[in-house]
Parts: sequence; structure tokens; C-alpha cells
Amino acid sequence: MNILFIADPLATFKTYKDTTYAMMREMAGRGWKLSHTLSSGLSVRHGTVTAQAAAFEFTGAKSDDDKNWFVSAEPFQTALKDFDAVIMRTDPPFDMQYLYATQLLTLAAEQGAKVFNSGQAMRDFNEKLAILNFAGFTAPTLVTTRSADVRTFLAEHGDIIVKPLDGMGGMGIFRLTGSDPNTGSILETLMRLDTRTIMAQRYIPEIVHGDKRVLIIGGEVVPFALARIPQNGETRGNLAAGGRGVAQELSARDREIAETLAPELKRRGILLAGLDIIGDCLTEVNVTSPTGFQEIMKQKGFDVAAMFADAVKQWAEAV
Repeated sequence: MNILFIADPLATFKTYKDTTYAMMREMAGRGWKLSHTLSSGLSVRHGTVTAQAAAFEFTGAKSDDDKNWFVSAEPFQTALKDFDAVIMRTDPPFDMQYLYATQLLTLAAEQGAKVFNSGQAMRDFNEKLAILNFAGFTAPTLVTTRSADVRTFLAEHGDIIVKPLDGMGGMGIFRLTGSDPNTGSILETLMRLDTRTIMAQRYIPEIVHGDKRVLIIGGEVVPFALARIPQNGETRGNLAAGGRGVAQELSARDREIAETLAPELKRRGILLAGLDIIGDCLTEVNVTSPTGFQEIMKQKGFDVAAMFADAVKQWAEAV
């Protein structure tokens, strides 16, 4: 297999926990040829989507902070359709540059490239708004550009979470209660004086037990979740916000949600998705660069990276 990864610079990877690193390590172990490019390395030449890519050899990290775990060759220009699979792993935020990249990936797919997750899927599935397709699994939710709507929602529920639609890692997430004296300032900042659409959700107290990441790969549910448990005094469980990751077996509700979504995600061409579940409620559907592989692999011994590589090969050969 000849694989192109579109991802952030390799030297920036935190190899002890990075999911893309785990994917690459597994594929290198299988003898697959690996190349890397940035999303900014995509271009169209003579009507064909190409990438300024560099093949690299996997040497393996010697420590958690080892930045020299790879050796790259000189970059080369090649069509995306010439790879057996193209794996999009650029981190959010999903800004205009990210949007342009997904549009180029859609064009590349029309030219024969096998792209996972597809550009179309990443555009269709905003990681916050996607839950609106599965309202039976969600807490009360509001999407609006009007701060007055949020105040009404807050008065109704008394304790809510507000967040932007394009954030990641817990950035821009606030908890509001009816007695919070900073409500006005928070809404003005987050909603930019009623010019930015945000999501509000009823606060789910079970967050103290973790914001669970449930992975779906190739339409199959990984049997373990990664519960991201907030620090004391913190509302957000995101690992980037200091949450502690604890791998655990899926609850009956976790499995119900995941097995309901899995066929639909597969139908839409989403090879890898990360569901966020707090308590019994679905809060996000992550399709850009879901994480959690290494924590589950280390704590539970389940080889998520091997499952992913198997799915990439199966899907690439089926397209």
C-alpha cells in the first residue's frame, strides 16, 4: 500500500499520544510506503489535484519528546489519485483554508483518489451540528446567532454549556448558570455581538465521570471508550484542556448510540469517527482528526491502529 497522509508537520507530533503517529507506526510495520504533505501542499496542475509530498521512513520515537522519529526524502509533486489511499488528518479548526482543502479532496476523489475521510463528509458533518441528525440521543440543544435566544434557553434550563461551531480541544467552551454575572460579557465575546452562530446545550452533570470518546472505524464500533475526565474545578474533559484519559468498556447506552450511528457514517463515506458522549447523551461527532487510539491501546491492549489499517486497506480496495 502507498499511503499519503495530509497532516500537521511531523516534527510537531507528540509521539507518546498522537493518533496519527500510531496509524503511521502500524502501517510502517506492515511495510507500507508512507508519504506526508500539509493541507497547504495541495494544488491543481493541468486540472489534476496534486500534492507536494515527501516520502518518509519510520525510525520510531526513542522517548516521549523525540522529534527525530522519521527520515524524509526530498518532496515530489504527484497526483493524489496515484496513491492507494489519502488519509486526511489535519487538525481543526475548520476554517476557510480547511474548507478549500476539502473541496480539493472532493475533486481529487472525482479523479480517482481514495480519500478518507472524504472531503464531502467533512463538509457535511460539522462536528457540533452533526448531532442534530440524531436528536433522540442528545440533550436539549439550541443553535442560534442571537444572544437573546441563549438567555431564554438559560432561563429555561438554569445551567448550560455554550460553544462555537468551529472549535477544538475545548477552546471557547463556557458553562453558564442563571446567577453568572459574566453572562453578558461571555455571550458578547463568543457570539461577537450576534454575528457568530453558536451552540448551547443543557449542562450534563455526568461530565464529572468523563466525556467519553467512542470510536467507529469502517462502520464497526471499537469496544472501548476513552473517558476524558475533567480536572477539579474544570468543566471541560478534553485532553487538550488538561483532562485525564481513562479507557473503559462501553456502556449499554454508549453501544446503542454508536451502533445506531455506525451504518449512517459508513454510508456517508466516513471511515473514522469519534463520538463524544456525556452520560447518556451524544454531544459531538468528530470526523476531522479523531484521537484516542494510543490511550485505548496502552490501557486495554486493544489494537485500534491495526483495526484502522485493516479498514483503510479494505475500503481502498473496494472503491
